[in-house]
Amino acid sequence: MATSDAILDRMMTFHPKVIDLTLDRTHRLLAALGNPERTLPRVIHIAGTNGKGSTQAMIRAGLEAGGAKVHAYTSPHLAWFHERIRLAGEIISEAALTDLLDECVQKNGAGEITFFEITTCAALLAFARTSADYTLLEVGLGGRLDATNVVDHPALTIITPVSIDHQQYLGETLPEIAFEKAGIIKRGVPVIIGPQDDAGMAVIEARALRLGAPVLAFGQHWHVHEEHGRMVYQDDNGLLDLPLPNLPGPHQIHNAGAALTALRHLGATAAQCEVAVTQAIWPARMQRLRKGPLVDLAPQVELWLDGGHNPAGGQAVASTLARMPLRETHLICGMLNTKDVRGYMVPLASQTTALHAVEIPGEKNTLPAEQTRDAALAAGMKAQIAGSVADALRTIAHHTPTARVLICGSLYLAGTVLRENG
Repeated sequence: MATSDAILDRMMTFHPKVIDLTLDRTHRLLAALGNPERTLPRVIHIAGTNGKGSTQAMIRAGLEAGGAKVHAYTSPHLAWFHERIRLAGEIISEAALTDLLDECVQKNGAGEITFFEITTCAALLAFARTSADYTLLEVGLGGRLDATNVVDHPALTIITPVSIDHQQYLGETLPEIAFEKAGIIKRGVPVIIGPQDDAGMAVIEARALRLGAPVLAFGQHWHVHEEHGRMVYQDDNGLLDLPLPNLPGPHQIHNAGAALTALRHLGATAAQCEVAVTQAIWPARMQRLRKGPLVDLAPQVELWLDGGHNPAGGQAVASTLARMPLRETHLICGMLNTKDVRGYMVPLASQTTALHAVEIPGEKNTLPAEQTRDAALAAGMKAQIAGSVADALRTIAHHTPTARVLICGSLYLAGTVLRENG
């Protein structure tokens, strides 16, 4: 019997393009599968440029604290594909995944379909067949034409902060990108909106108005801020005084605010809200690595991992580093050639001692290390090339054994690190 890896590899050949945004192929396969998207447990659909995964993780933690069973779909995966599909709280098993993928391949027949589209259909089929109370769907790319945008009547939609990214697919300007993200808003369904630039907010609110979707927007209907080392959240239902989010970084306060707005709308208690912000786990978002082979290479180094990869992600990492105790800080950075590399690095220049450029192992779209180094130099950093993450870590530890080291620049690099580090 074929393994899930073998089937996934075969699925990569079903369409000549990795990304081809349209819903036609997804609707065709879902119809062949009996339209599982119509029988999902209550759906919360999340779009945005940054913060989707963290927001989803906090919502899931809060719902599960109240005893709910929660499906969750996210992408891309980090260490292994199974992470994308969580059934009633548990990552899907190899046997279940293999059976689902095989069924989708059979139903798809000879039709063209992208990898993301067919695997999304597999996830929706799994969710429809497994009892749960909620389904959390994270958009893969954009929103309007994303394969997850097939649920006509979700319970909630959420749009986290929108910024410039994936211009080759979503448009060159912020309003164009916001238009694509706002495509998940449905008629009459409440939409929670995180902090936005004015140009993006105007587009999102205009679509909500056209569809009669009640708006719950940051700065209007809910507020959140840090005060005296605590997080203060307020909406029409009152005030919550909570610990700071477990996920590091000041940007996580706004992600937590969106999650709390969703939870309060769904009737969660104050205790559930506290669990949401204090117990959510989301790998490769300023994650401290405390054990494993990489840690053993440099036991005195303070080692961190982050998968942010666009200018807003760079700003979020820089803001997080700025709040940490002073310590010599080195970046080990590998990026894709589709990203705004200089835009990512500029905010980080003032917070770092040097950058060590690497290529992402096994990734055909990796940016050559020389170009990553040159972009860092142009951004005002000291920079050099390293043959691998391990090589860079050894070099840093040799010169500064107690340095802070952040491995960053891509979720694909983060995934490689998590696999290698056990």
